[in-house]
Amino acid sequence: MSYPTATPYLAQQTLTVLVPVYDEEESLPQFVVEMDKFLAQTPVATTVLFVNDGSKDGSLALLRDICHQNQHYEFISLSENRGLSTAIKAGIDHCRSTLIGYIDSDIQTTPLDFLQFFEFLPEYDMVNGIRAKRQDTAVKKLSSKIANTVRRTLINDGIEDTGCPLKIIKMEYARRIPLFHGMHRFLGALVQLQGGRVKQLPVRHFPRFAGIAKYNLWNRAWKPLVDTFGFRWIRSRWKNYEIGEQHRPGAHA
Repeated sequence: MSYPTATPYLAQQTLTVLVPVYDEEESLPQFVVEMDKFLAQTPVATTVLFVNDGSKDGSLALLRDICHQNQHYEFISLSENRGLSTAIKAGIDHCRSTLIGYIDSDIQTTPLDFLQFFEFLPEYDMVNGIRAKRQDTAVKKLSSKIANTVRRTLINDGIEDTGCPLKIIKMEYARRIPLFHGMHRFLGALVQLQGGRVKQLPVRHFPRFAGIAKYNLWNRAWKPLVDTFGFRWIRSRWKNYEIGEQHRPGAHA
């Protein structure tokens, strides 16, 4: 697979890859091995930001060690477990880069697939993966398929695999994403709501490297349905705006 080299646009960008972490001490060392492969090839200046979501195992101690040893890695740690949506939003709020990436730490997707996303920037405002040949249990695949079908039917966003943990979003869209329960299930739709364009690409998918999934049938079927109605309410009251002119003291006009 060939990947695009640096372009004038990419040379001006910075990327922060958000990595939510909740009790993933078994996966983290191998995750860093895989992420280092991406860091060695990316044409974009990249920082990896772990967001520790109140882990109860040894994840936080590992993150301290990882970030101490490598300047490309940083972490923030929430005071208690608040869920995936909050972890992602906390990461976005912490970042100052022009692009935001998202990947899970369980290594079921590979950071190397981020490289093919760059080809579609700046034309698109978000690139979202589609997990090809999913390496999950039958129950997990079925519940995700049902949830995706129901979501697309109710909100018509056209996002084929909203739960795919491989995304890149332009910061000007990411920073306007509101925090609400289940927000992580609607990132593509929330970019579209702002007038942004979303590109979808197939990405590789692998069996979980270690540990256990933190979600069950309740998380993957019933809760997404409830959250979809919440999103419909937000969408019905959403307001967009554009700044026509601005002036800041000491800044160029």
